[in-house]
Amino acid sequence: MNTPLSLADIRTDYARAALDEAAVHADPLAQFAQWFQEAQRAEIPEPNAMTLATLGLDGRPKARVVLVKGLDRQGFSFFTNYESAKGRELAANPFAALQFHWVQLERQVRIEGVVSKLTPAESDAYYLSRPVNSRLGAWASPQSQVIPDRAWLERREAEYRARLGDDPQRPEHWGGYRLVPDVMEFWQGRPSRLHDRLRYVRAADGWRIERLAP
Repeated sequence: MNTPLSLADIRTDYARAALDEAAVHADPLAQFAQWFQEAQRAEIPEPNAMTLATLGLDGRPKARVVLVKGLDRQGFSFFTNYESAKGRELAANPFAALQFHWVQLERQVRIEGVVSKLTPAESDAYYLSRPVNSRLGAWASPQSQVIPDRAWLERREAEYRARLGDDPQRPEHWGGYRLVPDVMEFWQGRPSRLHDRLRYVRAADGWRIERLAP
């Protein structure tokens, strides 16, 4: 890049809403569900897009955007190839972090916790709900591995389509994970960069709510 980008003057002053301890749910998963529903009502594109951060096998942090596909009383579920980079990283170190950013609402949610695989039945149920092309893609893609070119991938997809037909079952190397949170932080943009930050920390008797300086 010959010309440096001028970024210092890009500024937005946030003033849409506030976040107060007296107005939030005692359970952070309930608070998340409320914010998520508000993001849906605001018609934010792909409100379920989240950054997933793991510890790489080389000791460096790794991050990528994935889609959350389930939220229940235990935590957040997503699906991937178990043999992908993130799958190998989670097998070696099950601690991970998630981040949602709903920029139109001036909100972020940061989540930390332990990740474990969903049961085979849970993974089967989600896999079979996917469109057939996505189901075949899970067979065809050796995720995170180096491949020769796009044509190689398309030939492989065609081979699996011919072999498995229109009702492929879930491959053993593909399935779901659930992150069970022990820390969740809700961030609401405020004027003058004096943002509201409320952090929930799991304790023996429930959740403790703390206010963080912006």
